[in-house]
Amino acid sequence: MPGLAAKPIIDIDVAVASPGDVPTAIERLGSLGYLYQGDKGVEGREAFLWPSGAEPHDLYVVVRGNDAHREHIAFRDYLRDHPDVARDYAELKTRLAAEYGEDRLGYTDAKDEFVARVLELAGAKQAELRTRRS
Repeated sequence: MPGLAAKPIIDIDVAVASPGDVPTAIERLGSLGYLYQGDKGVEGREAFLWPSGAEPHDLYVVVRGNDAHREHIAFRDYLRDHPDVARDYAELKTRLAAEYGEDRLGYTDAKDEFVARVLELAGAKQAELRTRRS
């Protein structure tokens, strides 16, 4: 999201059409130097470590429209629609970056509660929109 404080590592989703496409994506990304890391505890999201010499980034393979993919999009969209929440997230990330330094797992784990709350709010927003449309 433009203007949001962040670590210098972006998240990228490679969205494939079906679960049957995931093994091919894993194989092709491996041929490009990505190290497959499994789902790292998030069902429906296959994680990769960036290739040697590349700028650090988090890359995930998801099936278009699965729970993991929808959550990534819902989180992004909620922050775009709620600048006050995005500012809170930026402040949290800045504080956690100072606190956790190079401990990426600690940093990520410390954001879990905030992310879960935003996803809950985003779900409520989606339910409200569906109700309005019916």
